[in-house]
Amino acid sequence: MSAAGIRRALNAVCVAGVAGMIATSIADSPGGALTFGLLTAVAAFGIIIITAVTNGGAARSADELGEAIEDRVQSLVEAGADEQAVRSLVRDAVKLGSSRS
Repeated sequence: MSAAGIRRALNAVCVAGVAGMIATSIADSPGGALTFGLLTAVAAFGIIIITAVTNGGAARSADELGEAIEDRVQSLVEAGADEQAVRSLVRDAVKLGSSRS
């Protein structure tokens, strides 16, 4: 099952859990509400975990990322962009990313 499929299933469990909490609260069943609440909490935790461990693809090392950026810079230059302007943009992007860390 894909990560998106797991997320959908966990979202469905959360929705069902909230509905169960409401229904059991109306029925004056605190044990049932607690059970559905715990079920919902576990599903929410599962969503957090699946989001944390998936990043949409394989993680890249710093060297691989640097090579990919250099390839993209070269592609832009070959397409007619000013190399100094592109490299200045990359430097500014790195500075911005570093300042937010």
